[in-house]
Amino acid sequence: MIPPRLAPLLDQFDFACERLSGRMTGPVMDSGDGTDTRVGPMTDAEYLWEPVPDCWSVRRRTAGPGARATALTGQGDWGRDVAAHPHPWPPPFTTIAWRLSHLAELLTIRADHTAGSRTLTRDDYAVSGDVVGGVDAFDVGAGAWRKALVGAGEAALDTVGYCTYPHGSDAEEPFIDVVWWVNQEVLHHGAEIALLRDLYRERG
Repeated sequence: MIPPRLAPLLDQFDFACERLSGRMTGPVMDSGDGTDTRVGPMTDAEYLWEPVPDCWSVRRRTAGPGARATALTGQGDWGRDVAAHPHPWPPPFTTIAWRLSHLAELLTIRADHTAGSRTLTRDDYAVSGDVVGGVDAFDVGAGAWRKALVGAGEAALDTVGYCTYPHGSDAEEPFIDVVWWVNQEVLHHGAEIALLRDLYRERG
């Protein structure tokens, strides 16, 4: 039984994930007006496209971090550009690969810190250097987070620290606020990814 307060947030999350997945993989996407718009699947070149100089992205570890980044987070042959506090200002422009990796990581680790081992960190997360791996990681992370939400009862929504995600204020927030925050992360990064796809198509 989904708590009544959670139901609309869960519906919103499902809609945002479905729309983003369709926007990235095709063959059609929700155009926003109830009609389907044809869209081709994203390519590796598009996934890694740097539209301006000194973008943050995902990179091979052997290449080292990009401009103004101090490290490559994650495990495996690839990592995502990050910087220690204080973060660079203005914030670096980020590629689709960076944004999608960020989304997949936060969903995966938050799910673990809600209904899993509560031990995963960014150092445990495998960063993908290709679009197929990046989209798959997002789908897996979204599925894990959804499962964690469905398992949360009414009392959990008001419980401070129900999610112990270590890279935010989750441990100090009622869980319902964390759920809202994750939705806006998917919505706003999803919109950014969609815009970058449009810009890539029209890059001339």
